[in-house]
Amino acid sequence: MRHTRIFLFGLLLTFVAILPVFSQVTVKVQSPSEVVEGDRFRIAYVVNTTDLSDFSVGEFQGATVLFGPMQSTSSSFSMVNGKTTSSSSVTFTYTLQADKAGTYKIPVATVVSDGKTYQSPSRTLTILHNTAGVPRSSGGGGGQVDDHDTPQPDRMRTQQAGERISGSDLFIAVTASKKRVFEQEAVLLTYKLYTLVSVSEMTGKMPELDNLYVQELNRKQQPQLKMEHYNGKNYGTAVWSQYVVFPQKTGKLTIPAIRFDAVVLQRNRSIDPWDAFFGGGSTVTEVKKVIMAPEVVLQVDELPTPKPANFSGAVGRFQLSTSLTPESLKANDALTLRATVTGTGNMKLMKAPVVKWPADFESYSPKTEDKTKIGANGLSGSMIFDFIAVPRHAGNYEVPPVEFCYFDTESRQYKTLTDQTHNVAVAKGSGGGSSSGPISKEDIELLGSDIRYIKSGAPHYQSDDASFFGSLLYWTYYIVPLLGFLILAIAFRRYAVANADVVGRKGRKASKAATKRLKLARRLMQKQEANAFYEETMKALWGYVGDKLNIPVSELSKENVRERLAEKQVDSQLVDEFISTLDECEFARFAPGDPADTMDKLYASAEDVINKMESDLRRK
Repeated sequence: MRHTRIFLFGLLLTFVAILPVFSQVTVKVQSPSEVVEGDRFRIAYVVNTTDLSDFSVGEFQGATVLFGPMQSTSSSFSMVNGKTTSSSSVTFTYTLQADKAGTYKIPVATVVSDGKTYQSPSRTLTILHNTAGVPRSSGGGGGQVDDHDTPQPDRMRTQQAGERISGSDLFIAVTASKKRVFEQEAVLLTYKLYTLVSVSEMTGKMPELDNLYVQELNRKQQPQLKMEHYNGKNYGTAVWSQYVVFPQKTGKLTIPAIRFDAVVLQRNRSIDPWDAFFGGGSTVTEVKKVIMAPEVVLQVDELPTPKPANFSGAVGRFQLSTSLTPESLKANDALTLRATVTGTGNMKLMKAPVVKWPADFESYSPKTEDKTKIGANGLSGSMIFDFIAVPRHAGNYEVPPVEFCYFDTESRQYKTLTDQTHNVAVAKGSGGGSSSGPISKEDIELLGSDIRYIKSGAPHYQSDDASFFGSLLYWTYYIVPLLGFLILAIAFRRYAVANADVVGRKGRKASKAATKRLKLARRLMQKQEANAFYEETMKALWGYVGDKLNIPVSELSKENVRERLAEKQVDSQLVDEFISTLDECEFARFAPGDPADTMDKLYASAEDVINKMESDLRRK
């Protein structure tokens, strides 16, 4: 028994020793992403096996090898719940000194294991100019070898207390992915920090803009500084914030300068370190600094005209797919046609695709599901539209291909996407479904051999002297249709005049449209869908005032609304209340607090101010 245990243990050790041989061999490179002229730094090649027969590296450029390669081996073995794992690796480390500024490729390492050759991936190293003009022995993280590219703290200079922070020491640069775009085309704005001093904190945000739909890119982690040579100096740089904007108006649009509030750390030499250690003060002073990111001017071109009649308002690049479920059903049962628009562009601002249902189908407004996320090219992902319809009669029907028209930013032309035709088999339904329309052939029985109905009761005889011509009934048959014709002619005339007044019709229906949107906002509030609620409430407010005052969407702004209401002699206090409600709605989307309480108050305010505005305008 004892010999058996020794044999099994030796077999286990042998298996553990040869296990790395059967694993996939990899070669990793560990190095900083940038160093400064004169820096000493290390580059390491890590191989995940110790069974090596050869190792070689190409020539290093831009740097001198001071020492290496230094070889080190590491291995680990563990057994947890009867499961054995082991690993071993060999690291070859070179110590170098940066000689000449530039961007260089780190040479590829080649290893031979078990007769097979493996190589390390390609990486680059940036050597920055030594703007200080003095040799550096180990600055910039030169002695640190890891998988991260974060510069070391000694990159940033800590100023003396009271020292002036100039515009070249700390500033924000802004770049736009495009300066000339079409209306509704996405533009990426990047705000990048450049600093020579120690910054501990910085805040700043783009304000609400009337003619731009703005979406901020969410950053999963705090920005990390990277070294960059700019205007003859080595700056610590970081992309601080990014926004994707969709212009809503043509012409020159100016994105205003954004204010950033920074906190810079300065060394306070007047405080003794020992006193500071025992609570007598601090050796570091915080200094507030205001940075203004420059404004950006965009040239926004109008979309080509004429626009197609079925243009959805979508601008970008998209694909369309549809599906119908079920493809066979009974009359008065519901079916769903799902249209999925996938791509990148202004997806939140586009209209639903066009579905042409057969005449016997009763259709409803589509339900929209948003599966988009913000990215550098705009909103990307999918918008799902579920169209529900109910066939009322039996038969075989054909649903024409769904159409989706958009403006393609790459080809700079309108494109109409279509999908397949869908066939629907509708069987006769139970209940009252078949009686609501014409009688089908199978419901008619031939009764030719039956006896016709015989009328019973006393007969009624007409006198020969009674003449219908010239009687009251005779003239009634002429006068009543004539009066009916005159009444209908007058009614249709008034209806045609009313329809010709497009502006007046929109104004009369403004309150009804706003009420409908508020009802939808109320349902969203009950479901606690805050973002959708605020968006629908703002649509109700802006849509009401736009229709009521006949202001095009491209010209809708608070200043224009205030001017037009003043022309209508609307009470200034009521105008202020309307503008204040708009501001509260815009602010509430990002404000902290209880969403339910905020939505209730905002809904009540929007409903109240629209009713007051409608009453006031009717009196005018």
